Amino acid sequence: MRHSTPLALALLGISYAGAIRGQNGPAQPFETSTSKRIAIQPGAAIRLRSSYGYLSVEGWDEPDAEVTITKSTSRFYQPSEKNKADKRLSRVQVDIDQPSPNRIAIATTVARRTSPFTSVLPTGETVITLPLIPPGKQGVTVEYAVRVPRDSRLVVQQDNGYVWVNGLSNDLEVRSHTGDMIVMLPESGNYAIDAKTRLGSVTSDFPGRRGRKLLVGTRFDYTDGAPARQITLRMGRGSITIKREIPTGPVWRN
Repeated sequence: MRHSTPLALALLGISYAGAIRGQNGPAQPFETSTSKRIAIQPGAAIRLRSSYGYLSVEGWDEPDAEVTITKSTSRFYQPSEKNKADKRLSRVQVDIDQPSPNRIAIATTVARRTSPFTSVLPTGETVITLPLIPPGKQGVTVEYAVRVPRDSRLVVQQDNGYVWVNGLSNDLEVRSHTGDMIVMLPESGNYAIDAKTRLGSVTSDFPGRRGRKLLVGTRFDYTDGAPARQITLRMGRGSITIKREIPTGPVWRN
């Protein structure tokens, strides 16, 4: 019996751990989603600043704008760790404002880390410093689903991630530091397209003029008729795709 005691304790420990896991449930990502509908004037300007993750902007036939923001944790949490997951999600805030009837502003901010760093110099002296750089955003992924009237003007300053724009008949200005951008332009209409990447490619269904810049970036220009819609696209590191067809939805949902 003495020899079986350690085995019995081990089995008891495994059984207890299994019971705890069963009580907590399987680990999973947590997410929050909010939606807001806004009445706007025809031809209103839609501006997004510091967005990241997955951004889709789609023109529709409704007179109002609808913005849905979904935030999700990148890592998995036990159900009992919901408070920890909620705290992580709260570090990313997406504010939807309407400064005027013809403008909507969507701004994303990431909370700065407030806990100090402690460093020990070679002399043995301890130095405490506060962080100046916001923490990485990889802990929270954001998906923006924006639907606006087709005649809305769009201005986007995306940090990183994926951008998908479809069904808008007004001027577009979309800039992103890193990621992939797909812009769908209706068949009808005249366009003045100016697309450029610092490191990456530009692919277009329109027969414009293509050129290389510094061997790694690409510039694409296309003008057809006047007056023309101004389409300005910029990508730091990544690709730009310009197409005529109307797809069924963002590529990451297909």
